[in-house]
Amino acid sequence: MKKRIISAIVALAILLPIIYKGGIAFNILVYVLSILSIKEMLDVKETKKELPAFIKFISYIIVTLLVLYNTRTTDLILSLDYRTVSALFLSFLIPTVLYHDREKYSINDAFFLIGSIFFLGTSFSVINIIRNIDLNLLIYLLLVTTFTDSFAYIIGSLIGRNKLLEKVSPKKTVEGMFAGTVMGTFIGVLFYVTVINPTIALSTIIIVTLFLSIIGQYGDLVFSAIKRYFDKKDFSNIMPGHGGVLDRLDSIIFVSLGFLFFISII
Repeated sequence: MKKRIISAIVALAILLPIIYKGGIAFNILVYVLSILSIKEMLDVKETKKELPAFIKFISYIIVTLLVLYNTRTTDLILSLDYRTVSALFLSFLIPTVLYHDREKYSINDAFFLIGSIFFLGTSFSVINIIRNIDLNLLIYLLLVTTFTDSFAYIIGSLIGRNKLLEKVSPKKTVEGMFAGTVMGTFIGVLFYVTVINPTIALSTIIIVTLFLSIIGQYGDLVFSAIKRYFDKKDFSNIMPGHGGVLDRLDSIIFVSLGFLFFISII
């Protein structure tokens, strides 16, 4: 627990000033996190099969193009360079024929990488755009995920008795999910109506925040399912006591994508 607390304090000391400053510093932070994330996804994939070096190199290139394409935009109608999308598909599908060996590289590997890269590249690009629009919007999303995760963990540890999805995440409980959803929604709504938009209909922001709190927890479960499939406890150990980047950002990745459905109404 001590190691976990120290890691969290160090991470916050580094991240909070950059999040507040925004601009190029934040773009660089998001880019670095995206590269670390795809590395973790490649590493977890390689627990079952080593990937060709060329394929890994291309993975980093495509993620770079996806994340850096929208660094200055404030339009949440996500723009994609179709050349990047074409490169994504061609770069990973053509080698399935050239390698002629399933043990080295197969169509399953190709679609795993296409999905992972497009998913993570788009997600981190959206986080960049949200920060460009308004710092407070990003803080709102971070508060929802942080309080949801924290109270789900605390209450689940203290009084959790009924397992949520034991085969996917053995420690998560129904009681923890309920407590996390309530607190994440409460804090998120409180911040939104006091800092961002006091005139918004209370029912609207409650429904939106409730959805984001729940979708964030499902994001956690999705990444847990990936780890279980590859028999991994954590994606990496970049943050002692916390795991890897994807272990920490699983919720905010899904919440950011879920937020796209509501940006036009709130």
